[in-house]
This record gives sequence, C-alpha cells and structure tokens, in this order.
Amino acid sequence: MPTGHATGHKTGHIREELGMAKFLFQGHGSYRFVSSEGVVIFVDPFAGEGYDKKADIILITHEHHDHNQISLITQNSGCRILRASDMLVEGSYQVVTIGNIRIEAVPAYNRNHDKSKCVGYRIQMDGIEIYGAGDTSTTDYMTETLSQEKIDYAILPTDGIFNMGTKEAIKCAEIIGALHTIPIHMMPGKLFSKRRAAKFVTPSSKIVVPGEEITL
Repeated sequence: MPTGHATGHKTGHIREELGMAKFLFQGHGSYRFVSSEGVVIFVDPFAGEGYDKKADIILITHEHHDHNQISLITQNSGCRILRASDMLVEGSYQVVTIGNIRIEAVPAYNRNHDKSKCVGYRIQMDGIEIYGAGDTSTTDYMTETLSQEKIDYAILPTDGIFNMGTKEAIKCAEIIGALHTIPIHMMPGKLFSKRRAAKFVTPSSKIVVPGEEITL
C-alpha cells in the first residue's frame, strides 16, 4: 500500500496535540471524522462501510447521488445536516459553529459541477484545520486564501473525469501547502484506485485506503 509522510513546507506550521480526532476513509468521496469529544461527522455519504456510528453532523457538498445518501446513516437526536443549499446562500458562503466544531463552506466547481450548487468545507476541530475540497478542479480560493493558511489536512478528488486529475491535484496540493494531502474520489464506480494513488507523488501525500482509520 502506498503511504506518504509529510513535513509541510510552511514554516511555523506546528500543531499542539490536543486530542485524538480520527478520520475514516470509506471510499470514493465518502469519509467520516470523530472528534476527541466523540462528535461524529459524515461527509458525502455513499460508499463503503463505517456507517455504524450515529451521526451528530452530516455534510453534503452537492446533490449528486454519489454524495448525498443520508439514508445510510443513523442520526443522533439533534443531528445537523448541512447541504450546499444551506451553506451557499445568494452567493455568500456560510459559517456554522456546532459545539467546538467550526464548519465553513468554500468554493468548489468545474465544468461538471455548478459553482452555485456545490461547496467544499473547511472544518476546524481539536486544533486541526481540514479542507475537504468536494468535487472540484483548481479554484481561485486555493490560490488566494488557502495558500496563505495553515492547513493540516487537505482532501482532494483525483479522478480526472468529473474532477481534476492526479497531475492537477498535485499542483493544487503544492498551492495549498497542507501538512498532509489525502487523495480521494479516484475512479467512478470504484472505492479506490491503487494506480492513481501510486501516481499521487508530492511531499504532503498521505494515502489512506478504504476502511482505514487514522488519527489526525
């Protein structure tokens, strides 16, 4: 299995270990976080396993069928479901704070994904900065904003059909400068592609296979 260990290229990018937040890659564009306080967050439910935990927050980047299968998830009482339509209102990207977790919608778009109907998410929890790009190609936001930020984990699509391909994703990873960059959404109809993962070669590369859970 290909792996990558990143040191980051931005000076001063050091995070104090505040907890044991975890990331589970379910496959395709689906993944799950559990914060150190046990808050369960699903992003774009559709693929793989790992739906055994009850959700506190569900994030949907857009309404394509392979990103919005909420019926797979059992919800805790008071579960918040945030869709692109909730988080992009009249051209304004929204910010929602739920307990100690901050969720900000950010631009996501390409020829297959309407800018007015799609978002990515920035998630802050346990002192960790996460950028989940959603279905997108290169955006101005990456260059103008993310490149100036200190991102711990960037999660980028790489399929080269509906989104940016591996080469473009590598360029985006270099622009964003996250400590770790996790490639997902590698091939339509597949949870994962070993071939595409092997081609995602960049200093920040962190390959996570479906069903693998890592500590952030």
